[in-house]
Amino acid sequence: MKKIILLAIASLAIIACFNENKTKMKSQKERKHTTNIYEVNVRQYTKEGTFNAFAKEMPRLKKMGVETLWFMPITPIAQKEKKGSMGSQYAAQDYTTINPEFGTLEDFKKLVIEAHKQGFNVIIDWVANHTGWDHVWTKSHPEYFLHDADGSFHRASGMDDIIELDYSKPELRKAMIDAMKYWVKETNIDGFRCDLASWVEVDFWQQARPEVEKIKPLFFLGEFDELENPEYGKVFDASYSWTWMHKTADYYSKNEPLQELRDLLSKYSALGDNSMRAWFTANHDENTWNGTEYEKYGVIAKPLAVFSATWNGVPLMYSGQELPNMKRLKFFDKDPIEWNGTYQLADFYKTLFALKSTNSALRGGDSNVKTYFVKTSADDKILAYIRKNGKDEVFVVLNMSKEDVNFTINDSEVSGKFKELFSKENRDFDSNKNFEMKISGYDVFVK
Repeated sequence: MKKIILLAIASLAIIACFNENKTKMKSQKERKHTTNIYEVNVRQYTKEGTFNAFAKEMPRLKKMGVETLWFMPITPIAQKEKKGSMGSQYAAQDYTTINPEFGTLEDFKKLVIEAHKQGFNVIIDWVANHTGWDHVWTKSHPEYFLHDADGSFHRASGMDDIIELDYSKPELRKAMIDAMKYWVKETNIDGFRCDLASWVEVDFWQQARPEVEKIKPLFFLGEFDELENPEYGKVFDASYSWTWMHKTADYYSKNEPLQELRDLLSKYSALGDNSMRAWFTANHDENTWNGTEYEKYGVIAKPLAVFSATWNGVPLMYSGQELPNMKRLKFFDKDPIEWNGTYQLADFYKTLFALKSTNSALRGGDSNVKTYFVKTSADDKILAYIRKNGKDEVFVVLNMSKEDVNFTINDSEVSGKFKELFSKENRDFDSNKNFEMKISGYDVFVK
């Protein structure tokens, strides 16, 4: 009888564990539709440039509504052929140890534990395509790398400080997957931002993700544009919108037609909702090499930030955008963000992120949500769209021009009473369709 009782208890424990894992999986899958991502540049975030120093900033970010923290690479940096005084975080020396510049493994573990307590998800940058020149594998497993005809390691295209791996080797694939598993098991992270994901064969990701997710459900953000690499979209939860980013910059600097932006968004929408796009106005690469969002987008920087948080997908912001950061941060040297204790755009992002996380009309990657462009009398200057999910509706109006614009709404998709998100103004669009929108203007109306 005792044996039967013990077996029954064991069975109930297994069932309970299974149900708990199912709940966690559902929670993770559900959360991705409403999340936002904040990229953390640990090196430049504080004067100390450590995990412990950044941890002090998390309550502020939580108050701002940030939900997912993405940490740029946390692995040690190769010293051979490194660039600048500190080297690139994307030139790894080892996949399963911590960068001493940032602290210890225990420091990072504590950071993740505290982040989870505060309600954050944590993802780390994963650089699978290449390593630095003195990665431990160059000695222990040189066969893992691509080689030139003379037998030397193959430099990555256009980047002298990194060498590329050979994914035709099953042993390399297993070692890479084991390294990814290490961080999930050891530190309990919640996913990966996969650097240059489309430079790695898609079948590796198809192999790796289910293997790593045997440990726990994870969020995968891939650095690729699904318009160019649609097969990768079947593996990743979200991808970069590089084409959009370049097109919006050209639109602003070259005065290209606004209709071309609508046409591009239609192409993204045609990809469907099995995966999402990440929308952004800045990240580490863009800030350093091409300029801040204000250099690139000028007076439409804030309207584009509103777009990123309200279009179908997931909004992504970079360290310091809430300040706002007006300088290009150095990549290979110490160059801290110039915090001044005043976060001018914190409430702006808080307001957008709160709406994103709670209003079903802004869910990303949900086929129940319908998005429509809204016609105006100034379609060459105004980008307007409405998103609907059942009774929930969010109507967004953005001044994408370099001047004040007076216009009217000429579209039956918008009707009834709404409240503007920022001003709290009530408006009945059945009786008032007229707008006077200032330069850099934006409105977000919630039904």
